[in-house]
Amino acid sequence: MGTAASPRCFVLAGPSGVGKGTVIARLCQELPGVFDFSVSHTTRAPRPGECDGREYHFLTTEQFQKDRVAGRFLETATVHGQWYGTSWEAIERVRRTGRICILDIDVQGVRSVRAAGLPALVVFLMPPSMTELERRLRGRGTEDEARIQCRLKTAAREVSVARGEPTLFDAIIENHCLEETCLRIRTLLDTDIAQVRDLTNTRPHRTDRPSE
Repeated sequence: MGTAASPRCFVLAGPSGVGKGTVIARLCQELPGVFDFSVSHTTRAPRPGECDGREYHFLTTEQFQKDRVAGRFLETATVHGQWYGTSWEAIERVRRTGRICILDIDVQGVRSVRAAGLPALVVFLMPPSMTELERRLRGRGTEDEARIQCRLKTAAREVSVARGEPTLFDAIIENHCLEETCLRIRTLLDTDIAQVRDLTNTRPHRTDRPSE
């Protein structure tokens, strides 16, 4: 890939409903070819419209535990009774392309990333308020009251960690405006974005036609 350094991974953490997926989608739209998504593994059931290998790799609990014991995950965590994990293979697959690998993980996962020494920009996405977060969760219409309350309790713990351990993250961004949030992240990743573009520009381009 030339002499340029590989870009860091981009780790985005934050409570469920804070808008991580929306932010990631906007960044990928604004900077095509710069990012690629590390698809996580999970034991939870797919939601309507989700496809295996796109939103998540959906595994049985038995298979997930086999992979976990085999050391195939950078990080694993239990969230609302379900297992989630980021595999080394998924990360390396993206890094080999020279793009910025996006990891959408929780606070437990961030600790594992830090412990593993993975080069990464780690951002915590903060909700404008718990009231707004609850409104967003209810607006999704995908979960019952018990699940919503569980997610709110988990969110409160994660926000408490972000406020109590700010050095765990490189930046804490309140997601009150999508455009402003994405602009701040792009600024933080400015050097890495330039590295991706340099790698792309220095790769040889074939001009010959393949033999028939």
